[in-house]
Amino acid sequence: MKKYYSTKVFFVLGLLGLGTFIHLSWGYKQTISESDWFPFLPENTHASGVIGMQSWLDAPAGRHGFVQVEKEQLVFENGQPIKFWGTNINGSNAFPSREAANEFTNFLAKYGVNAVRFHKFTWNATDEEYSVIPQPEKFGRLDYFHARLKENGIYTGWSAIYGHRVLPGDSSSLLAYQEVKNLSYPWSHLNGSTSSLVNFAPDLQELNIALTVNMLNRSNPYTGLRYAEDPALAFVEFQNEDNIFWSAIERSLEQAPTYRALLCRQFSQWLQAKYGTQEQLEKAWGSTTIPENESLEQQNIYPQPNHGFFSKEYEVALERGQHMPVHVTDKMRFLYEQQVAYYRKFEKAVRETGYKGVIVGSCWQAGSGISHLYNLHADYLVGMIDRHNYFGGGAGGHQLATGPVKNTSMLKNPGSGLLSTGMQQVRDRPFSFSEWMSLVPNQWTAEAAPIVAAYGMGLQGWDASFSFAVDIPRFSPLLESANHGVYNATSPLHMGLYPALSRMVYRGDLQESPVLGSRKVHVGSFENEIPGFVEKVAQGYDDKRFSGSLSPASLAIGKVPLEFTDEPEDTQLPDLSPYRDNLQKMLLSVTGELAWNFDRGYFTIDSPGSKGLVGIMPDNAVSLEGWTIESPNEFAVILLTSLHANKDLQEADSILLTTVARARNTGMEYSASGDVLEAKGTSPLLLEPVDLRLGLPKGRDFYIQILDHDGRVTDKQLITGKGALEVSGTHFKSLYYLLLRK
Repeated sequence: MKKYYSTKVFFVLGLLGLGTFIHLSWGYKQTISESDWFPFLPENTHASGVIGMQSWLDAPAGRHGFVQVEKEQLVFENGQPIKFWGTNINGSNAFPSREAANEFTNFLAKYGVNAVRFHKFTWNATDEEYSVIPQPEKFGRLDYFHARLKENGIYTGWSAIYGHRVLPGDSSSLLAYQEVKNLSYPWSHLNGSTSSLVNFAPDLQELNIALTVNMLNRSNPYTGLRYAEDPALAFVEFQNEDNIFWSAIERSLEQAPTYRALLCRQFSQWLQAKYGTQEQLEKAWGSTTIPENESLEQQNIYPQPNHGFFSKEYEVALERGQHMPVHVTDKMRFLYEQQVAYYRKFEKAVRETGYKGVIVGSCWQAGSGISHLYNLHADYLVGMIDRHNYFGGGAGGHQLATGPVKNTSMLKNPGSGLLSTGMQQVRDRPFSFSEWMSLVPNQWTAEAAPIVAAYGMGLQGWDASFSFAVDIPRFSPLLESANHGVYNATSPLHMGLYPALSRMVYRGDLQESPVLGSRKVHVGSFENEIPGFVEKVAQGYDDKRFSGSLSPASLAIGKVPLEFTDEPEDTQLPDLSPYRDNLQKMLLSVTGELAWNFDRGYFTIDSPGSKGLVGIMPDNAVSLEGWTIESPNEFAVILLTSLHANKDLQEADSILLTTVARARNTGMEYSASGDVLEAKGTSPLLLEPVDLRLGLPKGRDFYIQILDHDGRVTDKQLITGKGALEVSGTHFKSLYYLLLRK
């Protein structure tokens, strides 16, 4: 256990209403005692208390018309802009009982979730024979759930297809039903599905499209509307984590020779249309490039659809200072055109239902360089840009397990981890981050939601966020969730921060950066030259790391998005050095509201409506426009937020103070370095207390009411002492405090 300043607590408990005076003395360091950590024991009541966000949700969802794309923004039909601060509900959880649907709705509304992404919910929810027909009983439950969410001002979005599973009734319409049915992957959820092959195979595309169209044409008896007519359905995503460049496609093609032959035939015909003859093709490619057993005559030239192959060729070209070989650029161009053709067909079918909301192609990136940009442009052509990323985790993958831990903090490396996903933001399109989470047993997971809210939704102007995932309508009793393991949005270190972060996002506390410059991309030039800037992606399983001509650290300063241009244009990257303070080790946002210390590893929020200090606590007090925050904790998230929808902190009579640090299961043990989890532990979940001294603006006095773990007022109060409040989480064992103006 690392050391930090200890807290000496002196207090006098008076009669009810007389309050408590706490004096904190931080004179020396000592190891935190495990006995100081307290159990997190909410009653999970849906009563609003102080923190509840129910009145902030603009109910019913859809009252301003459909959500639409207007250049870089999401707006309603009446022109009003909207940001979604949401979460995922996954699989069978999309079909809860009525009681559970009510519980989910009440829980999400209280914590300020205004949108739900229903994810991969069609696997076992279609007719037993035909995969394109929604199963009435299950979709009846979805109908009720959708209606309850809508009634409470919570929008829904569909990412229904994550590998569409084929069924016997589909066989007569498929080229090779049994080949698809027998497909096997390391990820069992994709077995027997259209995944990857669908991006070029018209017969499989018809299945995915027909299912989506049938769902949109379904009438919901609780709303009286077809889903296609319901503006509470904010977006439809064609497919989750799939594209024609995805490396898993080659595994599919090995097992599906009929579809491999189809892809080769399509590519050979494309080449014949471009070059005319084998002789001209060999002249362009080089005669030794084409394998001896492949030719235009046989129509069996293989396009190598794997972003790993294209990324390697891109990096070789960069090293040599040359363009990529013609056979490589031809293969990428062909695959890109196939992807675009599929998306255009899908888009046309969806629009013909009358649906006017947002469309998303897919959320998966495709390696480095040109393949990545081709794939991104295919998404750009149909609608909102959407991406995924994760950070942290350990030896157990999806499950919490003993063993090595990825125990680094994103704050030690500005722009890294989750925030780096913003390197795929594109000018003239909204940006959605539809799956993300900092994964336990990483000990710094509380930093994630503030980073995404402040730097992503705020400074970078992202339009939608959907954490992954909520699987129960209450807080999880352990660090991991019952169904999703380490992918747990119902942790107090995550959802527990939403009463502060939701208000910050919806009120627009943080200014969006102006566009400081853009990385110019002309898709039509890819066959002749590589882009004028370097773009590399290193990908693990779910996690991605970005690098290139523009450092991801730029995301801590301001907006420098990608920009697709009609004609070739030179990229002129902006000089961001004026925003880097090497003496103080700070990256300053162009808006002046955010500052990121890249030495210690923390950032500050200093906006009119919210103040905050997040990360490894500095040794000295931090000043934030009249307020000061000082804490002896090693690590903490400390947020001050106005509780009023239309008043900032200067005007507010009531302010929410939110404090969290680390969490552990009871008996959970790490190695001395923190890099190995030695014991998982059991319930109850323990929270590390946060102690702090809060300096008040001159001439303003407050007293504090201590809130319980559900955000309700208790009978404990804290009185001020000479312009400062000293708050002891060690004593009060709370996350939430209510500051009331005297």
